[in-house]
Amino acid sequence: MLLLLMVAAAAATLRLCPLARAQPLCRTHTVRTGKVFHTRQRIQGDRLYFSSMTTRLIKHPCKKNVALYLGRQVFLTTDNFESSLLPFSIPTSMQVGTPKVTSAHFAGPVLLLVLNQKVYIYDYEVNSWNASVGIKHPVSHLSGDNCCYSEHPSCMDISNSVFAYLHGDQVSEANIYFSDSCGYTFQKFAYERQAELAGSLGGVFYFHSLSQVGLLLIDQGKAMFCYSHHPVNHSFGLPFDYNGTLDILITPGQKGILIFWFEKSLLVSWNAGQLVDPVEVKEGRQIVYSSLSEAKVTIHTVAANENELAVLTQENHLYYGNLGVLSRSLVKFADQNIWSQEAALMFTNVGMLEILTPLPDSVFLAFDFQKCPVNIQAILMDPKLQVDVCKVELLQGEFENKMYTIDMNSALELTALMIPRPGMSPVPLVMVSNPHSLGLQAVIYEDGYTYDGNTKHRLNISLMQQHHWGRADPNFTSSIRRPTMSTITVDIANKEISCVDLKPLTALVSVGCDLEKKIVIQNEITACYNGILDPVALQDNYSYVIERDAYDPNFWGQKATRDLVVHYHYEQLGCPHLVYYDTPWKPVVELWRGGKFKEVVEAEYVLLEVNGLFTYTYSLTAGTAFCTAQPQNWTTILEHAGDKGLFAWDRENYVSCHTDDNKAPLRWPDVPYQILGGPTDNKVVFDQRNGMYIFFLSIVDPHYRRAPSSCSRGPSC
Repeated sequence: MLLLLMVAAAAATLRLCPLARAQPLCRTHTVRTGKVFHTRQRIQGDRLYFSSMTTRLIKHPCKKNVALYLGRQVFLTTDNFESSLLPFSIPTSMQVGTPKVTSAHFAGPVLLLVLNQKVYIYDYEVNSWNASVGIKHPVSHLSGDNCCYSEHPSCMDISNSVFAYLHGDQVSEANIYFSDSCGYTFQKFAYERQAELAGSLGGVFYFHSLSQVGLLLIDQGKAMFCYSHHPVNHSFGLPFDYNGTLDILITPGQKGILIFWFEKSLLVSWNAGQLVDPVEVKEGRQIVYSSLSEAKVTIHTVAANENELAVLTQENHLYYGNLGVLSRSLVKFADQNIWSQEAALMFTNVGMLEILTPLPDSVFLAFDFQKCPVNIQAILMDPKLQVDVCKVELLQGEFENKMYTIDMNSALELTALMIPRPGMSPVPLVMVSNPHSLGLQAVIYEDGYTYDGNTKHRLNISLMQQHHWGRADPNFTSSIRRPTMSTITVDIANKEISCVDLKPLTALVSVGCDLEKKIVIQNEITACYNGILDPVALQDNYSYVIERDAYDPNFWGQKATRDLVVHYHYEQLGCPHLVYYDTPWKPVVELWRGGKFKEVVEAEYVLLEVNGLFTYTYSLTAGTAFCTAQPQNWTTILEHAGDKGLFAWDRENYVSCHTDDNKAPLRWPDVPYQILGGPTDNKVVFDQRNGMYIFFLSIVDPHYRRAPSSCSRGPSC
């Protein structure tokens, strides 16, 4: 019999379940290393300390042994605190003033710290410090994420992206900074409609799971998120109570799970802040408190990994739960004397939690560490806890923890295997974190039996850009012009908390540029083949001169003041294509993938000579190209290019002059029509000049399957 398949996107309410246990929660041991001999130790620089009275322990999501402890002392470890450590310090030469840490974040290979309202970078691999460049106003907080799926550029971009801001600023006037270089350089971030927003700033976050930048707005004890892009930028997230200053934790894995907490409150969102729910307290099946604030406990610290959550309170309560789909209840373990002002929590592995406390030494400056490891699975097996047995023996998929790319008109097929316990009927769930961008269809069926007679269930999942499924309203889907991301997760509905080792299956999907594809310009007749140029000479540091009357370095078509010497990169460009000036030229553009030819590109594309040569035009005008609206051109595009340069004209901002979407009236029909391909037979027409042209080519048709832009080999006349 087929199992019921559910596709869900709504968040449920998290529950805390106080339960009793008689056995010790954990047994402590002390890590003490390097203290056999009485060597003189010194702390170099200014000793750092954390601004809060509660502790934080930040683990690097990708480098599992790297972590930062924040308390009255600050410690940085690269071995999971398996050795004694000196308190973390910053060289006095950095001149930070008061060495108080207000925020910290691991950005790829470096650690970022906010000290005295400025951002500093510590590269722990080479032991070097730097001050960030570009921030002109005081900041107090950092936010970012880390992608651990692959070294794909889209994944690396996630790790490199960081926001810096001053918490509590009026949103309309807040100075927000963004870095795409792991925090080394920042630029002012312009948030559309920011001047219209009311309230104070509670945070700025890049929700990669939803491909949105979210601003947390706080106003009169309520908070809500607003988002940057269509379609969720037309409304706010649902408001929630904001009492105290909430610490916001983005869990690893880009699944959109956020944890909000301070001493008297714990809130969770499973969809990047669109819905934020209070944590309920439950005894058995009865809800005792509708929120943790009613439970009269004081939260000391919180820890989370991709799928698990732990909470330690000053009352020596320890709560544990999983962050799976629709299985979001927590259990309370037995009270034990585990809390201290310096205690912190961290997950060392799946189902392995550690309570960590730094211990000062009366002789040595280096601190030891008291560890109290909690084996979650062993504790949950105690029948006194009355935890239901896990209904699933196996949940498996080859796509787990991998990254995929879907470009225009392509699909992705994934499979998963589920084996339930005999007599059990668990319900599998398939979810995407960004349904506006990524659509799915899933089918489940019986696929044989195991050796011991259990039924195997196979889950086939089809993924495609939501726009092309044709089942969603256009007001629901993301723009097909904008590259986006989404995670896909396969989990079990209402999964028992005893399923500690049964992790959800998660993969990251980039709906964007497939880097295995490339554009190649057909080059059958070259200047080398005809003996005009020598390939050996081209490889021997070859250069040529562009006369001042023929180019403009600013691409405005104005003559330069001096000649330009260009060094020819043969390894990148090869031998130039040969074209005669009196023959209009249209490059034959080919699409290749993985070293194999796919097709000749017929989509619309644009060219720009990279050195600013303007001694060419086009065979068609706006009128002869039958434009119904004024076409775009490089002059107008570059006016608003900012620092994009050659990359300014792309599929995101291209508007065809042959569609009803272009409302610009056709006022100048005689201007050159600068788009090639598509419905016209437009060509490049060269002036009577001998020389080389190196063109940048970009496909701008938003409906064509994506391929990276490239430089084409310019003609030699």
